[in-house]
Amino acid sequence: MHMKRIYLDHTATTPLDPRVLAAMTPYFSSTFGNASSVHWFGQQAKIALERARAAIAQAIGAQPGEVFFTSGGTESDNFAIKGVAYAAKKKGKNHLITSKAEHHAVLEPCEHLTENGFVLDSLSVDGKGLVAPEHVKNAINDSTCLVSTMHANNEVGSISPLQEVSRIARERGVPVHTDAVQSLGKIPVNVDELGVDLMTISAHKLYGPKGIGALYIRRGTGIEPLLQGGGQERGKRPGTENVPLAVGFAKAVELAVGEMKEESKRLASLRDALEMRIRDECPKVIINGHPTNRLPHILNISFDSTKISLEGDVLLMNMDLRGIAVSSGSACTSGSVQPSHVLLAMGRDEKTAKASLRFAFGRSNVPEDVDFVAQNLHAILGGMSNP
Repeated sequence: MHMKRIYLDHTATTPLDPRVLAAMTPYFSSTFGNASSVHWFGQQAKIALERARAAIAQAIGAQPGEVFFTSGGTESDNFAIKGVAYAAKKKGKNHLITSKAEHHAVLEPCEHLTENGFVLDSLSVDGKGLVAPEHVKNAINDSTCLVSTMHANNEVGSISPLQEVSRIARERGVPVHTDAVQSLGKIPVNVDELGVDLMTISAHKLYGPKGIGALYIRRGTGIEPLLQGGGQERGKRPGTENVPLAVGFAKAVELAVGEMKEESKRLASLRDALEMRIRDECPKVIINGHPTNRLPHILNISFDSTKISLEGDVLLMNMDLRGIAVSSGSACTSGSVQPSHVLLAMGRDEKTAKASLRFAFGRSNVPEDVDFVAQNLHAILGGMSNP
């Protein structure tokens, strides 16, 4: 008897779409050339690589020459932040601005730079996890070299006022980087509409392969490569190009953006149905994030520690034992039961932050899953809650 298993952690990663696998397969075997080789084998690979680059660029409203392949979101974030910072330092600028609710792949490089002569302003966020544009305005000074703030939060789903932040930064001639790993394929993402100069995207959050991402770098943005080597990716990111993964990335982006309207609507209805069930059945729950301006697939809840005492890790384990995969925060830290830094930044106390669950819907989820999850959560809470 197989246990029914429901995957509700699509913000951590997504399964590879079979159509993406099919697109990639020839480049693992027959079309195996090195895209930097001059001969026919190399040129076949090069054609595929450039076609993939053009498809991704088109999806985000960029020029192909502004898209640089990397190993994923973490590398792209590091490349954007450190690359721009090191280039700016030569011009005497050493001030960075970010928010307390960013992904660790943004926070850590920013922190790292403070050990190397940079000054960091890490701005507070409101109770919905959003940074106020006027705080950015007040923080910018003549030595500011970069503002980095995410497009939509990976834990609570709130969509940031990025256009407004970009407008403020642009008036002061400061480049803006955004991590759009969670938003691409869920909501419209266009570099010109968002007004950003650098943007991080990744394949495995939208049913593409793990191990590949890209950094959009607006033409004219001063940036130094992090790696030195053979000069691939127009000298910005050396290393033999990963053709099969690039092809898979492009196919995944094409599919996600093409199916976005209907799929986002479907996911939002599943999320809303679960939210209603939980609100009805668990009065001690706090719904985290912005009530309306949010990604369609994420529902993040906390159990109010003033009303109920729950251990977050026990909650997660109990869900898993019943075949339901959810998380309590960012996947990159979920091996450790630390309270989410995002929820703490939003003003949750430590115990409430620890007793949190993030449900992230995806292509595999169906309306029956909502019932199954709600019933099991109810049963778990019944067994866990202190009388």
